[in-house]
Amino acid sequence: MDLEKSSILFPHEIKEKIYILPDSSNDLTSVTFQIIKEDHTLANALRYIIMKNPDVEFCGYSIPHPSEPKLNFRIQTYRKVSAVDVFLKGLDDLIALCDHVADTFQKEIKCSNSNE
Repeated sequence: MDLEKSSILFPHEIKEKIYILPDSSNDLTSVTFQIIKEDHTLANALRYIIMKNPDVEFCGYSIPHPSEPKLNFRIQTYRKVSAVDVFLKGLDDLIALCDHVADTFQKEIKCSNSNE
């Protein structure tokens, strides 16, 4: 799979940030993504969320070199489930979790301020 063409799989706002690394097979159940300008903060949280999916056999990441602003994120799935779909669902689930935490935090701040 060509790096240029692989970015078409993602929404416009992230297509310059996430690529599918080329592989000798066209099997979409085993995919390595390259994420630009991110680090352990995103990767570890995303790995945790994706590993909770029962269709995921393996999920892990590596940062090839600390001076390069990129990370490689690998997903392997069971039962012919697309790793791309699992990755996108993981991103959506992580966003929903962060939104929930932020909303709960803001509500508690308002509640705390009103009790003073």
